[in-house]
Amino acid sequence: MITPQHLVEIVLAEAAKAGRADETMVLVTDKMEATLRWAGNSMTTNGIAVSRSLSVISVVRQGDGARVGSVVSAEADPTSIPGLVAASQEAAHCALEAGDAAPLLGDAGNPIDWDAPIPGTGPEVFGALVGRLNRAFRGDDLLYGFAHHSVATTFLASSTGLRRRYTQPTGAVEINAKRGHASVWAGIGTPNFVDVPTDALLEELTLKLGWADRTVELPAGRYETLMPPSTVADMMIYLAWSMAGRGAQEGRTALSAPGGGTRVGERLTDLPLTMFSDPQAPGLACTPFVAVSNSSETVSVFDNGMEIGQVDWIRDGVINALAYPRATAAKYGAPVAIAADNLVMTGGSLELADMIAATERGLLLTTLWYIREVDPTTLLLTGLTRDGVFLIEDGEVTAAVNNFRFNESPLDLLRRATEAGLSETTLPREWGDWATRAAMPTLRIPDFHMSSVSPAQ
Repeated sequence: MITPQHLVEIVLAEAAKAGRADETMVLVTDKMEATLRWAGNSMTTNGIAVSRSLSVISVVRQGDGARVGSVVSAEADPTSIPGLVAASQEAAHCALEAGDAAPLLGDAGNPIDWDAPIPGTGPEVFGALVGRLNRAFRGDDLLYGFAHHSVATTFLASSTGLRRRYTQPTGAVEINAKRGHASVWAGIGTPNFVDVPTDALLEELTLKLGWADRTVELPAGRYETLMPPSTVADMMIYLAWSMAGRGAQEGRTALSAPGGGTRVGERLTDLPLTMFSDPQAPGLACTPFVAVSNSSETVSVFDNGMEIGQVDWIRDGVINALAYPRATAAKYGAPVAIAADNLVMTGGSLELADMIAATERGLLLTTLWYIREVDPTTLLLTGLTRDGVFLIEDGEVTAAVNNFRFNESPLDLLRRATEAGLSETTLPREWGDWATRAAMPTLRIPDFHMSSVSPAQ
């Protein structure tokens, strides 16, 4: 197969030859993924997948405006390149004028690793995990689960001389344990499977199954609730995805201020919570530049190659920033802010065990599931609890309870939170297919809204 470095040059040469676009950008991502599954205390399947994605982005300038056409393909045959370039340039000529038009970034020199070989992965990455699971399979509890590890290398090039490269390792482990009618879950994201705390995950599952020896049925209502990091991640990730500056400025979102403008500067909580994204966050490193094939409210193809830095979306309990590509930021006089592909919340100091011990009566969640938006103007979300909701009485977990449907807004959760725990690397259950890089605290919510009882087991 032709190398991605060679491929981008072929595309740029073909675009110049065709001559129907003023500028061209090319994105090539080569990805190798290893997967492993187990069920009923037995390994079931494993495999390796290799893929390539090619995006050709054509820009046609018209005075101060521009039109953009983008074609994305998994075709690896070099003979398909003229057709892809032609389709991209034709799409640009037929497109409406882009509202995010801006000059493309220029030549900054080739990255020192531009021509380096592309790293991969394989089943051997799961060696330590498999060894520990095989020992755990000899126990009485049934284990089910899935692990995956991918290594994706992205090459970005443009006709203005831009060249960027980044290799992103991504992985996660999810384990379900079952004993009788009880089912519990634990999971963690990991970039390299070097430091997966498999023993700690299995111990956590055993502890939760022990809590489920006794069961209690509870009605819907508002309960004092401890939300562990995975559940906080699922809610805060949705908040981060919703922090588009343009939508807030136009009065369409929960971040819009009454009477116009945005809620930037508004205090959400007296807790010293800071929520940020940062490509250099330890253990959660991710692509440090913009690399997209299509524009959205939060990111622009015209910004491809632009450095991404740390952005404090919430700082010390105050809404601090919204997402603005360059053109949108200029329109509204706001700072440029681009989200990295991770999310961290800090500011708490309590251990979960201490938070449980301080609870007279309340609930301890495990995971959230099937989260959907109900009202974008308040960011009200609905979803289900899953794989373990536990009753806390007099500072101890005493039983498992039934599942619920909940209705909550991540903004309101922050407003009402009374305590925060230490930030921990975690895996969001609902969004784990797209967002494996997160670190969150446990939050105490005095009146979490369980809107109805769910029949789900």
